[in-house]
Amino acid sequence: MKKYLLLILASATLGLTSCSPFNVRSDYAETATFSNYRTYKLRIDDLKLNDIDKDRVLNEVSRQLQTKGLSVSDSPDLIINVKANHKKIKDIQSRNPYGMYGWGGPFGWGVGMSRTWTSNHNEGALIIDLIDAKTSKLVWQGIGSGISVDSPRSKQKQIPQIVAEIMANYPPKK
Repeated sequence: MKKYLLLILASATLGLTSCSPFNVRSDYAETATFSNYRTYKLRIDDLKLNDIDKDRVLNEVSRQLQTKGLSVSDSPDLIINVKANHKKIKDIQSRNPYGMYGWGGPFGWGVGMSRTWTSNHNEGALIIDLIDAKTSKLVWQGIGSGISVDSPRSKQKQIPQIVAEIMANYPPKK
């Protein structure tokens, strides 16, 4: 009985964690020793966001790094460079029903109609680069896309979620 309960709990946890609306990936330099990195400094010169979203992103990146044991410093081990971009997405959907009611009921003779419609929206992405301050080389990069840029309420909810998902891959498990 305990085995079944544990199996159900594990599959439910896996099911809930795999339902993310974001596409997140990361890459790292295999030669980097991530345990040596203890301090960081944010670099925001490439972050082209409005002030509200910029604060959301930077606060969440700092919070995630601090939960990983890193602290802010003026002479850091890592320089954190955050970038953001967005692109227009065109969704095309069509529905092709079998037919409408006609002679003989729902499965008899009748006229079917096909319907196609499009919608446009903007999708945002965040790129978080961790750069070794001594060598100025990129040692880790996390990318997440799928933020609903057009809705302020969605951005408010999604920015902390996507940063947390991106940073879940740091430090990398070799």
